[in-house]
Amino acid sequence: MTTAVDDFIADGFIAVRGAVASEGVRHCVQSIEKELRVRGVDPHDPLTWKKPVVRLACPEGPSFAAAGTSPALCEVYDQLLGPGRWIRRYGVGGEVPVRFPSVTDPGDAGWHFDGSYDVGGQWWVNVQSRGRALLALFLFTDVGERDAPTEILVGSHLDVPCLLAPFGQRGVFHGDVKLDPSTFRRPCIRATGRAGDVYVCHPFLVHRATWPHLGTGPRVLAQPAIDHHHPFALREDGPVCAVEQAILQSLRQS
Repeated sequence: MTTAVDDFIADGFIAVRGAVASEGVRHCVQSIEKELRVRGVDPHDPLTWKKPVVRLACPEGPSFAAAGTSPALCEVYDQLLGPGRWIRRYGVGGEVPVRFPSVTDPGDAGWHFDGSYDVGGQWWVNVQSRGRALLALFLFTDVGERDAPTEILVGSHLDVPCLLAPFGQRGVFHGDVKLDPSTFRRPCIRATGRAGDVYVCHPFLVHRATWPHLGTGPRVLAQPAIDHHHPFALREDGPVCAVEQAILQSLRQS
């Protein structure tokens, strides 16, 4: 795992293949499909696919509890954050954007890093990453190159802390942070894989949705935050986890 942690610090993510068992994935997808039908969308009837993306809150239930507490994921969270430092949620949580085959601009495909706490209806972020220790991308369907995969700028999490530091603990609306042009020259990878794979990402990793979706069926993804009990202290003289190491490394180099 040491090599994986080093890769995480450098790249900003780890792909955990087969993190969620296939039977559990199947039950999760069935619950998501039920929620879509309530909204008048039949995931098996292309005639009902009127929008390129439909967003819904991730359902709850035993299958999602099993997915969110997968032993493989808990091990990774422990390695990246430290045992007892992250909040164990009996579910997946977050939002599920379901993307349908379409050449229409979905309107949400810009490069960004996520905000993590609400200030007046906006998602804000600070350099201590209040409210978010990690970002997880749960693939509930197979995602290939043609299925509108999430794109990731490798190492981009190292460009963000120096932009957030001037705002102190109060932080800033994440959409007001202007990324340096050099960030967009970083290598880009697509978060492809099989249903049940999970990409565990640094909270400051820059990523985006892609389009067009040229696949044959809906692409189902959950994107919850993994929360922590306390924001990162970012103290050079104390024990630091892998997420903090990346932030401190960035601040030292800025």
